Amino acid sequence: MKYLSSQKNRGFTVVELLVSLSIIGILSTIVFTNFSQARKRARIARRVSDMKQVQVALEYYYTVNKVYPSTGGSANWRSECSAWGGYTASNVIPGLVPVYLASMPTDPLVDKAGSKNCYLYTSDGTNYAFRIDSVTEFTSADYLSRSELVDPFRDGVANTVVDGTAPTAWKVYSAGAVGW
Repeated sequence: MKYLSSQKNRGFTVVELLVSLSIIGILSTIVFTNFSQARKRARIARRVSDMKQVQVALEYYYTVNKVYPSTGGSANWRSECSAWGGYTASNVIPGLVPVYLASMPTDPLVDKAGSKNCYLYTSDGTNYAFRIDSVTEFTSADYLSRSELVDPFRDGVANTVVDGTAPTAWKVYSAGAVGW
């Protein structure tokens, strides 16, 4: 059999290469977008878990001690972030770590120096509030996705934004701290 050399058998044309690269680019964009959204959902799930874990630890602390760990009053918010004292993680909630909680959780995107994505705690001993607000990656829909955590003091009533502004905070709290 005789082999013929021709222009057609040399390889791909520029148009074929461009089409292939375009398809690869589109597919990689779709995969990257889905991956980014999955990572965001994982960070949201972690925040919810952190808040519930701290709430359980605080209730256990109260059961044993008949008071919540005090910060000296409802106006004394404490956090690892610089705007709220820059406490070490184990001192954000006095006496909670390591006996009632193995370690204090930290937001996955915390910026301690810039005071963004910070977990905050306050208590007068009788009541407590633990919140996260102004999460840099959150939209209103993200806050409302966990309506039971929407802070009723900062954001109206859970499930409803009564003042016309977007929700900006999640909070777990004892009954007397609803207005903090």
